[in-house]
Amino acid sequence: MPLPKRRHSKQRGRKRRTHWKLSALNLVPCPQCKTLNAPHQACKVCGHYKGRQAVEVRVKEKKKRKP
Repeated sequence: MPLPKRRHSKQRGRKRRTHWKLSALNLVPCPQCKTLNAPHQACKVCGHYKGRQAVEVRVKEKKKRKP
């Protein structure tokens, strides 16, 4: 396998990596409950997708504290 003849400087390597950045997550409002969620996925709050109930959402019950 070929190897580099000379070592690359830190600056040269960092120049190459300038475009390695994360893009912002694309969020759209749910038409049913108006919460933001990822496109083409069922809403985690109400369970609707494309105008119909796709997923049944369960609500967690809070535990009562003992005095």
